[in-house]
Amino acid sequence: MDQELSALEKKVDALVVQLETLRAENLRLRERVSALEVDNRKLSGKIEAATERIESALAMIPEGTEL
Repeated sequence: MDQELSALEKKVDALVVQLETLRAENLRLRERVSALEVDNRKLSGKIEAATERIESALAMIPEGTEL
């Protein structure tokens, strides 16, 4: 009986360690996702601005002009 309890205790301890590890990893991943979302929004804004500049430049080219 003591051996069974000892084995169970070891398993529970291992699960607690794994839980703590996964929680820490989850937190790091959530922080990374947040940072990447910020970067994504910045890059999307830059792409939108570049698209507008290109469209504006193209609008200045007279029709019939080959590129």
